[in-house]
Amino acid sequence: MIVLEFKLKGKPRQYRVIDEMIRTAQFVRNKALRHWSDNQGVKLSDLYKQCAIMAKEFEWAGKLNSMARQAAAERAIFAIQRFFANCKAKKQGKKGYPQFKKQTRSVEYKTSGWKLSTDKRCLTFTDGFAAGTFRLLGSRDLHFYAPTEIKRVRVVRRADGYYAQFCLNVERKEELVPTGKVIGIDVGLNHFLTNSAGEVVPNPRHLRKSEKALKRLQKRVSRKKKGSCNRKKAINKLGRKHLKVSRQRKDFAIKTALCVVKSSDFIAYEDLQVRNMVKNHKLAKSISDAAWSQFSEWLQYLGKVYGKTVVAVAPQYTSQDCSSCGNRVQKSLSVRTHICSCGTVLDRDHNAAKNILAKGLKVRAGINLNTVGHTGINAIGQTDKNSLVVTSTGKPTG
Repeated sequence: MIVLEFKLKGKPRQYRVIDEMIRTAQFVRNKALRHWSDNQGVKLSDLYKQCAIMAKEFEWAGKLNSMARQAAAERAIFAIQRFFANCKAKKQGKKGYPQFKKQTRSVEYKTSGWKLSTDKRCLTFTDGFAAGTFRLLGSRDLHFYAPTEIKRVRVVRRADGYYAQFCLNVERKEELVPTGKVIGIDVGLNHFLTNSAGEVVPNPRHLRKSEKALKRLQKRVSRKKKGSCNRKKAINKLGRKHLKVSRQRKDFAIKTALCVVKSSDFIAYEDLQVRNMVKNHKLAKSISDAAWSQFSEWLQYLGKVYGKTVVAVAPQYTSQDCSSCGNRVQKSLSVRTHICSCGTVLDRDHNAAKNILAKGLKVRAGINLNTVGHTGINAIGQTDKNSLVVTSTGKPTG
């Protein structure tokens, strides 16, 4: 699945109508979740029936397209299914019990309730809200795809405007000349990436560089009177700055993963449990700023697109074991050089990258190691790490 994103250009009145559409979708989702909590064992078909009942009970809810109401109900059932899946897998910590949403930022249509113009440069919403026609800003061309390939249209509200995402049921495949290279990757905070050849990629630290500006904008928000227009403007400026940082981080992750995939035929990386690592409050901000999970997701996706082998291996003892003789050399996190009795002296991350490559090659050879598999696209129209979100300008979304 590929997702193409365009910015919506309209009038302020039309944007207010989109806000009403989003609030209605949030209401339908929360009502569907309430129906499930009050009546255990309900199915997706039961929630679809509730959508029809809500449309008759609430006039403004009936304005939303019927398939858009169904998509909102699907979000509720998806959260329910994820909760039961976590319970069945005996996931440690919180299992993610479905919660009611307060700040929804998107509404999703299926194959009705919208239409494209003949030149594919304008989008019109045809349901009861009558939001009207919006221009699609961007360089991507929807003429390359058949109308039947557009399975969903998602409208997203961000700090810098409103966007339309077209979910296309197409498979992306790219051809590359094989390089014959194999590589192991170790991610870190000192250097974002160190490979088994000793090459490093500096850590950009996007959040740290923008922290001063973010603090200044946050102070401006705190000084404004609650509920005032000036406070709303200050909140919007703060949101735009956060959005820029997130886009910088994602852009760096995508470009770095693309370079790694194009330069090697076999890539091994460590499957870190970032959710557990951020519990260390001294390193949580730096770990989140590095976006290791985002990098690994794009590494997996681009590996499938370009037909490369990407393997995730268990990270245990990759920094402690010697890549030459296999002896375990205990060292604290502050020790950045690996020194072994066999005479091997390497940078800590370089040694770990070599061990990761060795583990990855063993996995490729069929030896049963403690690795974690990766799932594909989930049901109910939810996209995951195997789906690509590309903006109309060729830039990643925030």
